[in-house]
Amino acid sequence: MNGKTKQLHKIVLTGGPCGGKTTGQSRLCTFFENLGWKVYRVPETANVLLSGGVKFSELSDDQVHTFQENLLKCMLQLENTYFELGESCDQNCLIICDRGAMDAAAYISSDKWDMIMEKNGFNMVDLRDNRYNQIIHMVSAACGAEDFYTTENHTSRSEDVSLAKSLDVKASASWIGHPYFNVIDNSTDFENKICRMIATVCQNLGIDTVDRLAPNSKKHKWLVKYLPNDDLFPPFQDFEVVHKYLQTYTKKMQARLRKRGQKGHWNYTHTIRKPKVQGQVIEEKKQINHRDYLNMLPQKDETHYPIYKKRRCFIYCNQYYQLDIYCKPCHKRCEGLILLETYSILEGQKLVDRLPKFLDIEAEVTGNAAYSMFNLSLAEDWDKSANFCQ
Repeated sequence: MNGKTKQLHKIVLTGGPCGGKTTGQSRLCTFFENLGWKVYRVPETANVLLSGGVKFSELSDDQVHTFQENLLKCMLQLENTYFELGESCDQNCLIICDRGAMDAAAYISSDKWDMIMEKNGFNMVDLRDNRYNQIIHMVSAACGAEDFYTTENHTSRSEDVSLAKSLDVKASASWIGHPYFNVIDNSTDFENKICRMIATVCQNLGIDTVDRLAPNSKKHKWLVKYLPNDDLFPPFQDFEVVHKYLQTYTKKMQARLRKRGQKGHWNYTHTIRKPKVQGQVIEEKKQINHRDYLNMLPQKDETHYPIYKKRRCFIYCNQYYQLDIYCKPCHKRCEGLILLETYSILEGQKLVDRLPKFLDIEAEVTGNAAYSMFNLSLAEDWDKSANFCQ
C-alpha cells in the first residue's frame, strides 16, 4: 500500500424498482477494479430467498413477519461474511451491498419492525448508521422517468408504476438519518445518472474523478500505432477481457457477454443495448455469475467472432485512460489493433495536448464505425455483410 492506510468502504445501493441498481453495481465494480481496488458484491438476500418458491400473496401476516425477521438475520450474516473478507484484504476494498438492513423496514409495519428489533437485540443506530459507510438511493424510473419504467427484464419484479413509486418512498424513508445518505434522482439521462452515482462514491472517498464522470463528458477514442515498453507507463492494471455477442430477436438490439479478470480470477457481465427511447440509447449491464455465463454461451451469435483483449488502465496527468490491445484469435482486421479511450469535457487541441506523450497516436477515431467493437467482431468481410452497424 506504499505506506498508505488501506481503505475499506462498505456501501448500500438501494431504491425502488427500476432505479438502475443492477447496472450501477456493475459499472461501480468495473470502475473501482480499474483503479486497482478489490470489489466484493453482496447479493440481494430477498432475491435469494424468493427464488426458492416464496410468494407473499400466499403467506399469512404471521408468516410474513417471520419471513422478514429471518430475511434480516440472513442478510446480516451474509454481509458479515463479505465484511470479514474485506477486513483481511491487503488492498483497498469496496463492498457493494445490494440493499441493506434498513430496506427490510420498508416492507413491514413499524410496530412489527420494532418487535423484530427488540426480540433480536438490534438497534437503529447500529443497523442504519454504524454498519455501512455510505447509502446510495437510486430513485425509481417510476418517479420522474415513467417512460423508461419496465419490469420485462426482472422475473421477480411485477410492480406497476404506482406501487413502484410507493416502494421507492418507503425505501428512502427507511435510511433517513444515515450520516452519508445520497439520493440519485432522474434529473439527467440514465448514463449521467450512473456517472453521478459513481462520482458520489468517489467524492466520499476523496478520489479525484477528473473528467470521466463530469455531466458533459464525452467518450473519445484514438488509434495507437504500437505498444511501448511497460516501464514508460505510469502505474497500471492489466486485465484479460473476452467479449462474445449473443443472438437477439431484432437487429436493432445488441447483446453480449463480457469475461474480465486477472490471474485466473474472473467477473462476468451481460450487456443489452436497446433501440433509442426519446433519443437515449438504453444500455443495461448486469453482473452475472460463472454458471449464468456458461448457460448463456450457447446463445452465441455465430456471425460474430469473440473479441480478445488485454485492457491496460492507468492515470496520466490526472486523466484516466483505458488502452485496449486486441489479441489473437481474431479477424485479420483486428490484428495489431490498439485503441486508447478516455472520457473528457475537453475538445480539439486542448484534449490532444493532454494525451500520454509516450504513446504514438495515429488518429482520433471517435464515432468511426470501423472501430466499434460490434463491427470489429463481424465474421464476414464488411463489404459482404448486411450486419455492419453505422
